[in-house]
Amino acid sequence: MAGHSKWHNIQKRKGAQDAKRGKIFMRHAKAIFKAAKESGGDATTNATLRLVIDKAKADNMPNDNIERAIKKATGTLDGANYEELTYEGYGPGGVAVIVNVLTDNKNRTAAEVRHAFKKNDGNLGENGSVSFMFDRKGYIVITDEEGLIDEEELTLAALEAGAEDITADTGVYEIFTTPDAFQEAVDQLTEDGYSIEESEVTLIPQNYNTVSEDDEEKMQQLIDTLEENEDVQDIHHNLESTL
Repeated sequence: MAGHSKWHNIQKRKGAQDAKRGKIFMRHAKAIFKAAKESGGDATTNATLRLVIDKAKADNMPNDNIERAIKKATGTLDGANYEELTYEGYGPGGVAVIVNVLTDNKNRTAAEVRHAFKKNDGNLGENGSVSFMFDRKGYIVITDEEGLIDEEELTLAALEAGAEDITADTGVYEIFTTPDAFQEAVDQLTEDGYSIEESEVTLIPQNYNTVSEDDEEKMQQLIDTLEENEDVQDIHHNLESTL
């Protein structure tokens, strides 16, 4: 994980997505779905869900949208039968890509995902073709733009909360845990008074892939195409962005 900031990639994607209001709500809906799916749909007992709902409300996301995302995750949305699927493949320049979807029509979604890869010089592979290149980790971000956080104190607090690793770079602290220790770490750091900017259980690449400028632009186009698909919930990749 050294030498690469996952937060850098997240910020780049957010900057592009926030240009459209619908993209903001889609991002929040995905975060709410993930939090509810991982630890239940009750925000009073699920600290991560409570955090992402607060962020959604801060961006004026309607309550109906929030409830719909929770109901999708818990399987209680009336008249809907959603299925979680994962697609694996390679993007331009051999970038490993994993796409998680939530769909009520897997044939439609499979065709659309396959088309997105083909259109942008990528190709889908079999299940397991790239997932071995990623580790499932808890991921927590704490930002400190004003320089008020004592790095040593935060490091000790994170380790005591169950963190495996913590990196610091210009006011951004990225904390990594095992999936089992994630929720306890979020709860403990929140209780310690730290304001968490981002938190999720996600896939972290074991190594990152640097490609040509042309391939990186094509990779960004692939990501944009996939994000336009409302069935797509998450996109994981091992691109080391240089643009």
